[in-house]
Amino acid sequence: MEIKSVGIVGAGQMGNGIAHVFALAGFDVVMNDISQEALDAGMALIDRNMERQVSRGKVTEADKAAAMGRIRTTLKLTELGQTDLIIEAATERETVKQAIFEDLLPHLKPTTILTSNTSSISITRLASRTDRPEKFMGFHFMNPVPVMQLVELIRGIATDEPTYKALVAVVEKLGKTAASAEDFPAFIVNRILMPMINEAVYTLYEGVGNVRSIDESLKLGANHPMGPLELADFIGLDTCLAIMNVLHEGLADTKYRPCPLLTKYVEAGWLGRKTQRGFYDYRGETPVPTR
Repeated sequence: MEIKSVGIVGAGQMGNGIAHVFALAGFDVVMNDISQEALDAGMALIDRNMERQVSRGKVTEADKAAAMGRIRTTLKLTELGQTDLIIEAATERETVKQAIFEDLLPHLKPTTILTSNTSSISITRLASRTDRPEKFMGFHFMNPVPVMQLVELIRGIATDEPTYKALVAVVEKLGKTAASAEDFPAFIVNRILMPMINEAVYTLYEGVGNVRSIDESLKLGANHPMGPLELADFIGLDTCLAIMNVLHEGLADTKYRPCPLLTKYVEAGWLGRKTQRGFYDYRGETPVPTR
């Protein structure tokens, strides 16, 4: 089951990063989105990020040119049907993901493997709505994709061994490391990371520390490269809240209850870097804590 061509649904932060690493590794890539603006912005970002790699001597100009030439964009989801592997990297809403797979099904090759880059949604449940649950897996890249070395591989209850082995081989070809996770809410990384971020928000909510002291404490006291509130802003507070809700609902344990302050920030539309305000205000020259 050799994989040579890849279809990517979504040209946003995750989708364009995934396209970037696959193209550099020699795969033919077709990237889809619902708007031409999103596709153009995704391609521009891939170009800038590869240029940064060239300037640092990690990639040659020739490699970059070849990789950019391997990426094709399309507004038609159905054009992804003839690829060997499809990676869905759309918004983290189950109804959206199900609709994408339903639209794709009539156009797929019998051998096409379907995957989702979801950070928390049940792979078994997504797979059960398709015609190939045995050829369906979670393929969870970390953000930013070109930099982060880990890929979580999540098998649904029906995923077969050849599909799993094919994706292990793909991860190796990308030069990344695969970690196998069972299909339980939030898998490995977010099962551990998100409650830590949520606890940092509780620490702020309860007045144990302010934004700056909490982040400095974890950076200098636990040697984390980024404080938990700074990291939450980078990920997106809406994404953090969505994953905490998946954990809370899926595991029915009060220790996963989202902090009311996190909910309040999301209700205000203060989602972090992408909206210029979260636990920090990014509208000036340097980020300023909002609490």
